[in-house]
Amino acid sequence: MIFGRNPKITLLRAALWAVVLLLISKFVFVPVRVSGISMLPTYHDRQVNFVNRLSYLRHEPQRGDVVAIRLSPALSTRLEAPHAMLLKRIVAMPGETVSFVGGHVMINGQMLEEPYETLECFWNIPAETLGPDEYFVVGDNRTMAEQDHTKGRCKRSQILGKVIL
Repeated sequence: MIFGRNPKITLLRAALWAVVLLLISKFVFVPVRVSGISMLPTYHDRQVNFVNRLSYLRHEPQRGDVVAIRLSPALSTRLEAPHAMLLKRIVAMPGETVSFVGGHVMINGQMLEEPYETLECFWNIPAETLGPDEYFVVGDNRTMAEQDHTKGRCKRSQILGKVIL
């Protein structure tokens, strides 16, 4: 597709492909590097993944999706990483009541089945009801102390896309 008999056309095709690939890597499939252990065992420290920024154009995020979340300015300043994103799993949807009892996620009083959650957890977090545009996100590594784990509500506008690798 790129190479042809005419060198000028070949050069033009190669330049066009380079621009297309650059745009895709910059705006569609954004590479992210995991920093930390909050998503173990699903994603490991220093692992590179890609976020599909177009994944939620036709439908809303779903429970169980691992998503990239844009940090609020206050949190990104605290983490000293102005372009940092969080990779977290959605466990509760807008309007639901979420809590942790003995390490289990409870949605509207019912225990959530989490096949990806294989590590022991003992968190107890009181119930909170999410707003119409809020999701509750948390990492998979819940052996970490609850206070050391970045988790909680996020607005739909903060969700950049779904992790694909």
